[in-house]
Amino acid sequence: MGEQEKKNRPHVVIVGAGFGGVRVARGLAKADVDITLIDRHNYHLFQPLLYQVATAGLSVDDIAYPVRAIFKEQKNVNFRMAEVTGLDHDSKCVLTNTGRICYDHLVVAVGGATNYFGMEGVETYGFGMKNLDEAVSIRNHVLKMFELASHEPDIDKRRAMLTFVVVGGGPTGVESAGALSELIYHVLDHEYHNLNFKEARIALVEASDKLLASMPQELQEATLETLIRKRVEIRLCVQVTDYDGQRMTLKGGEVIPTHTLIWAAGVRSVPLLDKLGLEQASMRRAVVNEFLQATGKPEVFVIGDAAHFVQDGRPLPMIAPVAIQQAAHVAKSIKGLLKGKAITEQKPFAYKDVGNMATIGRNAAVVHVGSIKIKGFWAWAFWSLVHILRLIDFRNKMVVFMKWMWDYFVYERVVRIITRQ
Repeated sequence: MGEQEKKNRPHVVIVGAGFGGVRVARGLAKADVDITLIDRHNYHLFQPLLYQVATAGLSVDDIAYPVRAIFKEQKNVNFRMAEVTGLDHDSKCVLTNTGRICYDHLVVAVGGATNYFGMEGVETYGFGMKNLDEAVSIRNHVLKMFELASHEPDIDKRRAMLTFVVVGGGPTGVESAGALSELIYHVLDHEYHNLNFKEARIALVEASDKLLASMPQELQEATLETLIRKRVEIRLCVQVTDYDGQRMTLKGGEVIPTHTLIWAAGVRSVPLLDKLGLEQASMRRAVVNEFLQATGKPEVFVIGDAAHFVQDGRPLPMIAPVAIQQAAHVAKSIKGLLKGKAITEQKPFAYKDVGNMATIGRNAAVVHVGSIKIKGFWAWAFWSLVHILRLIDFRNKMVVFMKWMWDYFVYERVVRIITRQ
């Protein structure tokens, strides 16, 4: 193909190198288009395992992979590391801190952000878990608390240092609480000889009356029982109202002294979406039609956590399988448009539920797929296999597998270095 012909090819711009963005670009590998993939980071992040970085189970480079390396063999993809600041809908251009990038088709796949529900104290002093920096901050902080507690003579101050609160009873909260328990009671317990680990406390706080609300009741109960065995204190029907870095206040006035609050209780679209001039709905997500096009902007597709897509009377959840399926659909739709097939002549998007799963630690997980319900070791093995297979690179798959096996047999978390940030 000649250079001039290449320049006249349609231009697809993808904002976001997460699950959705990467899969749209891959889905267009053989299409006669030029693709620009924009992200403010130069890596693709496997978010479901962030909690393992936060609890010293995995390293940063185990769950992140350079975007350029992903597409080194796909010549129609150009990566731009840039901060998107807005859209010029009239001229069909993405505005970035490195210049304008014009498009024929735009895919917005910017993911989600932590929702603190307007609680400024929680946002300022608590820890979210949506990116690498936050996960590393949690790891540094938890390890530092044990270092400080190891020579703190005041029992009240020491107990506050050793109290770790996770807010949110969804998969992230459950997995974080379980992983914290294993780090504290199976690893650190053997290394801090002068600490009384009966003073350590892990609390999982949930505003509703159940954990893993989308799971069947028997798997919810299994999760609850497993966490209790792991010495996690479960607080249901409890709402957090404030946090100042040292004291967490609950609705009703109860105060829990703690230096560590991990917030896994809410998700919304990223603040960038507020600047793109798209119609928004709950959680600030962009409203899309049955073809995943933004309202009044047929050239703009929105997928994943950023998209407010209603199916069966409610918006789809903000989870990776939704983004992955929507990405495949949008790639197919764009290829259809390139062949002259109007969008209304194509199939509308429909999400196929692939089930739910969560791990609670060593030999413990719950899996619900269709009518299949599994708990315990086999659920844990299935969860581990699925997550390893979803990692982008073969090296990452092997390293994560080896670290998990090492931890399984010797209870050793090797990533316990406190780094400066």
